[in-house]
Amino acid sequence: SKKEQKVGSPEKPLSDLGLLSYRSYWTAVLLETLRHHSGNLSIKDISLMTAIKTEDIIRTLQHLNLIKYWKGQHIISVTPKVIEEHLARKETSAKMYHIDPRNLHWTPPVTSASKKKTRY
Repeated sequence: SKKEQKVGSPEKPLSDLGLLSYRSYWTAVLLETLRHHSGNLSIKDISLMTAIKTEDIIRTLQHLNLIKYWKGQHIISVTPKVIEEHLARKETSAKMYHIDPRNLHWTPPVTSASKKKTRY
């Protein structure tokens, strides 16, 4: 999704292990995004920056107790100290792997519509 610059999500429903894996990934991405951004940031902004669907962002932030629902809106309620505490906890519990995007070689899938254009 991120390589295509499209917001995406895994196919639902997720298994328990799938949810655990994706939540771990989403947590790492969201905490790093919040860590490196100052000022107001909407869930939609985060979604566009990370290619993670807003629903997955909301659920992950709820799981981390970093979001409140107030007057009909989700409000991100976090301080730099809280982000650093979450990141420190995460770093001690799991090793983070960083992928160099330059080593990612990807080609978009060919759709049936584009196959029909080819004539022999």
